[in-house]
Amino acid sequence: MISRLWHGYTTHENAPVYEDIVQTQVFPGIEGMNIPGYQGINLFRRDLGEEVEFITVMWFDSIESVIAFQGEDYEVAHVPPQAQAVMTRWDDRSQHYDVVVER
Repeated sequence: MISRLWHGYTTHENAPVYEDIVQTQVFPGIEGMNIPGYQGINLFRRDLGEEVEFITVMWFDSIESVIAFQGEDYEVAHVPPQAQAVMTRWDDRSQHYDVVVER
């Protein structure tokens, strides 16, 4: 299994707006792609004082499934324009990890 991680940041005022965009547009859009080997996605939130950090973690069967989602340059972040509009900064590239222990 492959885990794909991405970090994005926004203001406290825009945090609920970003959460809504992710839940109503971004996640359903990804799910609607019917990517072979896609297992799901999680959203994490952390208050950093001056800003709010969000982390998405996606789960795939293999790196080939990640490539089916994002293309040959699969580390490029998937940040739709509506999400970019409320973010202050974000990772341009996602990180990928082999899941070596799953309990």
